[in-house]
Amino acid sequence: MKKQELIHLHGLLAEIKTRYETQNDRTLDCADYEATGVRPTSIHRSKTDHQEAVFKLLNEITDSMEEDTLTPTPN
Repeated sequence: MKKQELIHLHGLLAEIKTRYETQNDRTLDCADYEATGVRPTSIHRSKTDHQEAVFKLLNEITDSMEEDTLTPTPN
């Protein structure tokens, strides 16, 4: 994957995170992602940096979604 495509994917994942937080009225714990210091707008950062950030963000989003699906909702 080219760096430009990776940055685009990074931006899409950031949008998914924001939308998920808005729809579920909660903030996702993305401490590992935040610790990278790499954002979709950090175009000066290396492809490897973006790749690491994408994997961490993706893992944290999917972990939160999995928790939500496994947690029973009160009736």
